[in-house]
Amino acid sequence: MGTETASQDPELLRRLLRAKDRMDAASHEAWPIRRLASVSHVCEAHFARSFKDAFGVPPHRYLLTRRIERAVTLLRDSDLSITEIAFQTGWQSLGTFGRVFRDITDEKPSTIRARARAAARELGSVPFCILSAAHRPNLTISVLEKRRRPAGRIKEPQPTEVQNESVDPDGGYIRARSG
Repeated sequence: MGTETASQDPELLRRLLRAKDRMDAASHEAWPIRRLASVSHVCEAHFARSFKDAFGVPPHRYLLTRRIERAVTLLRDSDLSITEIAFQTGWQSLGTFGRVFRDITDEKPSTIRARARAAARELGSVPFCILSAAHRPNLTISVLEKRRRPAGRIKEPQPTEVQNESVDPDGGYIRARSG
């Protein structure tokens, strides 16, 4: 393996991704470095160093971020209490959850929940057909047609204005020649 970094060694990267996927699937569980290293089949020090090299953050910080992302989703989409959300997302202490949550989001959990509920009330007065149209992708050309075109010609050609036009006696347009 020599001097290769995690991002250069495909086998190591595959192993690190396996550990990252396990953290994503069960972010509420405890994931000490020893457990992550055993999932990746590498030693603990090598795992921690390689994970940070490959993904830009240490494993613990990645796990905290995933837990907070899950907590924000639950705050927005459920009626669970903040305490229940803290314990469901893997925190052992409500105080630690609140502190880390504020450190990462710059807001308290109750503030995020209140803002999400206010936004839902505002959207509640908008007819469903308008909401659906607003969230619909703006496709002016079919995906298959885009795939058939060469990479440089994805955009539709813009119509050009015609200068110096006049109408012929039969009702057609005659374009003046530019000299």
